[in-house]
This record gives sequence, structure tokens and C-alpha cells, in this order.
Amino acid sequence: MTVTKQELSACTSILIGKKASIDGSTIIGRNEDAKSAWPKHLVIHPRTKIPNHTFISNDTGLKLNLPEVAYKYSATPEWTDKFGLFEEDGINEYGVAMSATESAYANQRVLGADPFVTGGISEEAMVTVVLPYVKTARQGILRLGQIIQEHGTSEANGILFADQDEVWYMEVGSGHYWVAQRIPDDAYAVVANQLAIQEIDFEDPDNFLFAPGIQEFVAQNHLNPHPNGFNFRQIFGTQTLSDEIYSTPRVWYGQKMFNPEISQDPMSEELPFIRKASRLLDLKDATDFLSSHYQGTEYDPVGQGSSTQKHKFRPISLAKTQEAHVLQIRPNLPPAIAGIQWLAMGVAAQSVFVPIYPGASDVHPAYKIGQEEYQPDSAYWIYKHVGVLADAHYHEFMPLVKEVQEKLNIYYRYEVHASDIQALKLEGQDLTNFLTEKNITWQAKGIEAYQQLSHKLITLATDKSPLNFKTDANL
Repeated sequence: MTVTKQELSACTSILIGKKASIDGSTIIGRNEDAKSAWPKHLVIHPRTKIPNHTFISNDTGLKLNLPEVAYKYSATPEWTDKFGLFEEDGINEYGVAMSATESAYANQRVLGADPFVTGGISEEAMVTVVLPYVKTARQGILRLGQIIQEHGTSEANGILFADQDEVWYMEVGSGHYWVAQRIPDDAYAVVANQLAIQEIDFEDPDNFLFAPGIQEFVAQNHLNPHPNGFNFRQIFGTQTLSDEIYSTPRVWYGQKMFNPEISQDPMSEELPFIRKASRLLDLKDATDFLSSHYQGTEYDPVGQGSSTQKHKFRPISLAKTQEAHVLQIRPNLPPAIAGIQWLAMGVAAQSVFVPIYPGASDVHPAYKIGQEEYQPDSAYWIYKHVGVLADAHYHEFMPLVKEVQEKLNIYYRYEVHASDIQALKLEGQDLTNFLTEKNITWQAKGIEAYQQLSHKLITLATDKSPLNFKTDANL
């Protein structure tokens, strides 16, 4: 039996509107979770012009005719394209950010009326066939929606889009039907492997988009349990004990982080999709959320709760994270500089979010390599190695990891601020070269710090053997 990546995917997402962020940025982010040893690479694709360009999916066999011009964009593809590209996240030259996907589940009633399409579009192709061809977040939704309408999709998914003005979340709930909601500028949302969007206002095109005919489809097939409204989550989604253990606790914890004044049940199926935080949110709030594992509660798997409590809920950051990303589009800056792709290779809780200018033309060589088996010069494996070493002596070694993380976080924040000032004085190829140099320098800094940390942890671990014994130094 072949197990596809979609069957293993288990991501967690965050979306923050521009008036909800402390500096006016739009922010989207996600943990890409699938396998504990499945390397990712990083690439910046140049703008291309290819007449009669056709895309064929290695996953579903989907064949698409693509526009002649593909815009420059960044992406994080798999180490192998055997099961598809899975480019997952990136920012294009027009400042559009996209992250795909948040895997979800649709219910049997809906799929009985509109089943998934085996040869339709799936997660692995979405960034590749959408991000290089759109100039706004809204255009991204409409392009992907059109593809789904024409070719169908093979799975239920959530897709995150942002540009300098808007943040959108799109959900696909059956073979051909989807909706999208704009995150209010002063609000945030966290999502965890469930269809999350609730009431759809079909008379508000500024804030809702949807597949043509979705209302008629639902009515004709008697799918709406509450016909006085149109709650997409209730009509298309699932509400099971599995959801209450696997998914809703992660949403509960994110809302607990940003609205600690609100008391909620971690297993509730009624947690709202949209929340207004009790304070303005920072980039660090997004990275902290993606790095979290129920700290400060009895459900932390490395905390002080009972064995049952510590393993009751699936945490946000976990060993199967391939990479975590936060895509930040900052205000009042030109597209080449405005977007920052903060990328943490491996497990977010044990890695560090390194900034990348997608306006550059290249990345550090270590980000271009990495096979399934450990490879010491691969960026993915360098960060993953530290996590594996820390896991063996978690409570003793993690403080050392956190010390390095904090130093790097401070360094990167300062560097981005200083580099923006310099970048604004440049244009054309000089700007591209400058951004490329910064990318490689920042990536090298993180790699060197984590290699040194690995050496330290290995050295300390030599005295942790079960064959050890306290000996008399005088003998």
C-alpha cells in the first residue's frame, strides 16, 4: 500500500490582519508536518517566459496549460519530486504570499454528493500553478478556484494568501466546491486540520469569495443542517472525537495565547474561526505559536502533567515538522523588499526562523541539498541534527538550544532593519545582488551557530551513557 504525503500531512496555520499586527504587516504562517525525516529545500525561481507551457503532476496526473509568463517566486520544494513538487510556501515578485496547504477533512454527506477527483489538483501542485501567475491575494484565490471548478481536487484543504493589504483563507470542502474569507484587518485566525470557516455572507464580495453554484449544490442535496444560515464548517466539515483530540486543542491554545482573558474548552467544536487579540501581535507571536506545545498547561508533552495529560492532545510543534514558515508582507516598502520569508528548517521549537528576501536571486548552497538519509552539509539536516541531540536529554539540553535561538533572533531582527535601510537606496541588479548577499550571509550565520551547537551537545552527551559510573579522579 502506498501512503501519500496528504495522508500524513498534519499542519497548523496562523493568519494575522494588518491592523492586528504591531507594525502593519500582513502575516501568514504554517508548520508543514508530514514525516520526521523528509528534507525540504529552498529555491528562488526566476521570472520566465515559456510559450505553450504545460504542467503535469507526478501525484495525480493533472495536466494544466499554464500562462506564458511566470513571475519570480520563492518556494520550499521536497528533496524528491517522486510524489509531486510540494513547493508549499513562498512570496512572488508582486508581493503575494501563499502557503498551501492546511490539510482538512470533509464529511460523508458532502462527498457522497461531490466526491474528490482522483486526477484533480492536490496540495503538491497548488503553489507551483498559482503563485507565479497572480498579482494579488484575491487573484490567487480566483485562479485556484477556477482550476478546482474545471479539474476538481483530490483532497480537502485550506490555503493561505496575503498581499500588502489583505489576508485571505480559502477552504476546499469537496471535489469542486470551495469558499474563502478575508481575515478582518484587526483580527487573527488559527487553524488546525479542520474546515474552519463558519458563516458565509454571499452578499459581501469584499470579504467572501466562493465557488459558483455552491448554494444550489447544498440546497439540492439537502446538506445544510441549519438552513437559516450557511455555516461552511458545519455543512462541509467534520465534528468527531478525533477532531476534539487532534485539532481543536491547537486552536484553543492559539486563542489562549492571544486572548488569555477568554476561558474555553480545548475540546470544544464551537471555537470561533475569527478572533480579535487582546493586544497587537508581533512576528514573534506567530513564530512562538508555530513553535508551541501547550507550554504552561498540563498538556505539554515535555511538561509536568500526568502521562495521560501529556499525551492527550496533538501538539503544534512536533517531530514530524519538515519546515515552519512565516510570510510577512510589510507596509510602505516596494515589493522586492516588503516580503520576508521567515523559514525554520525541521522542528520549529528546536530550529530558528531565518529571514529570506524573496527579491533575491539565490540562496545558500546548503538549502539546495538534502536527501532522505542524514546529510551533514544540508541545512535541513543541520537543524534537524540539533533537535535529535536535544531530544535525548531534553530538559538539560533545550536551555542551550534556546540560548542560541535567542541570540540568532536578536541578530536577525537587527540585520533586517539595517538591511532595509540600505536596500531602499538601491535598484535593479544592484538591489538583487544586495538581497542575495544578505540571504546567504544570514543563512550561513544560522548554519554555523547550529553546527557549533551540535558539537557542544555531542561533547556533553558523551558523559550521559548508561554505562557510565562515577569514578575517583585520583585512580
